[in-house]
Amino acid sequence: MYYNSTRNSNLNKTFDEIIIEGLSSDGGLFMPKTWPKVNTEIILNNNDISYDQLASEILQHYVGNTIAKKELDLITKKSYNNFSHKKVAPIKKLDENKFILELFYGPTFAFKDYPLQLVGNLFQYYLTKKNKNITVIGATSGDTGSAAIEACRDKENIKIFILHPNMKTSDIQRKQMTTVISENVFNIAIDGTFDDCQKIVKDLFVSNTLKNKTTLSAINSINWARIISQTVYFFWAYIQAKKYDKKINFIVPTGNFGNVYAAHVAEIMGLPINKLYVTTNENDIMHRTLKSGDMTLKKVKSTISPSMDIQISSNFERQLFESLDSDSDKLNTLMSEFYNDKGKQLNSELLEKLQKIYSSKSVNDLDTIKTIQYFNKNYNYISDPHTATSLEVLTNIENNDLNVSLACAHPAKFPESIEKAIDVNIEKPKNLKEILDKKEKYTLMENDFTSVENYILEKI
Repeated sequence: MYYNSTRNSNLNKTFDEIIIEGLSSDGGLFMPKTWPKVNTEIILNNNDISYDQLASEILQHYVGNTIAKKELDLITKKSYNNFSHKKVAPIKKLDENKFILELFYGPTFAFKDYPLQLVGNLFQYYLTKKNKNITVIGATSGDTGSAAIEACRDKENIKIFILHPNMKTSDIQRKQMTTVISENVFNIAIDGTFDDCQKIVKDLFVSNTLKNKTTLSAINSINWARIISQTVYFFWAYIQAKKYDKKINFIVPTGNFGNVYAAHVAEIMGLPINKLYVTTNENDIMHRTLKSGDMTLKKVKSTISPSMDIQISSNFERQLFESLDSDSDKLNTLMSEFYNDKGKQLNSELLEKLQKIYSSKSVNDLDTIKTIQYFNKNYNYISDPHTATSLEVLTNIENNDLNVSLACAHPAKFPESIEKAIDVNIEKPKNLKEILDKKEKYTLMENDFTSVENYILEKI
């Protein structure tokens, strides 16, 4: 298996190279040059398959000969042995064809644990094998940071720097990052938005000054290993529903587009997906893009679903590249116009390709709260506000397919929103309770690339 870049179709990289690099040196995102197919009949007919075994079966198609299957089995088993539910990612049935896929049983109670526990162990495998050290850099709008830190903390051959927008995550999300006191963990609060953090990270990856001193790697969803690790739970949901005569739809709360693109990758690999529903909050660039081709950048709004407070969805570049028939010249032109003009109107041909895969909806704060109230009253189910954006769509779907809404975080991570919606002081899991009174450690910095670069140079 070889990989190119969205900015260079002629690139040839192996998996062990692209997982460590994370972001291509040309500024593009890595993509497989060919799409592997999974024998879904074998997987679906294996009643005894476990989540970690499924992960190994899927990932073997992407790692090539860079890791033996027996070793991959051990890595996936290790990655999910600390999840608190025996099914790792269980589905909850609402009615005959509507389900919720719960993705909050990892160590930080959010869906990011599912890929990042695995990616952290893959990092460790390749770094030990190559006797290398790396500097991991990532930006987070909420949950990626804590999951990445949990995956990389205390690892001798990794130093990890996580940028988050100051005062624009929930208190619990921030404290899950900043109360981890480990010599290899560095938290940076940027006086700006998530998009500002993400831009700094991308600029750091093309900094010759940094690259001359250390090996850089990305751990958020711009790293291809994240995407393929997330494909697993889409297959897992279909296996649990056990209705193989039906197609399946997923409703995915979307910020950086990584999660829903992983679902699309699962479809390419053979999962019988009929439609993918993208839900956003009032930061609705993905909804506007998929509905009418309008990629105009607007000011980021603060909402009760802060992990989705994003205007530049980095992983959408992967979908654009794919829809442009993997033509990096066309992609480069499109992205250059988008960044230079603060927006882009997609042509009708490209928009039609996207709409064959995705539908979308923007859900404001008021409707998010109403949905939390509705599911609590009618199903005795409490959802976090991000999940509620997808549940709002689920309630209105009428078809004969299987419909699965993704629950992306434990509701206890957003107690203010839950209390506001249903006047319930939700019980926090033990690990969340413990961080509330812990001392925080982070560095507040201006939205300035040079300052962040110099800080990292001092610490590595």
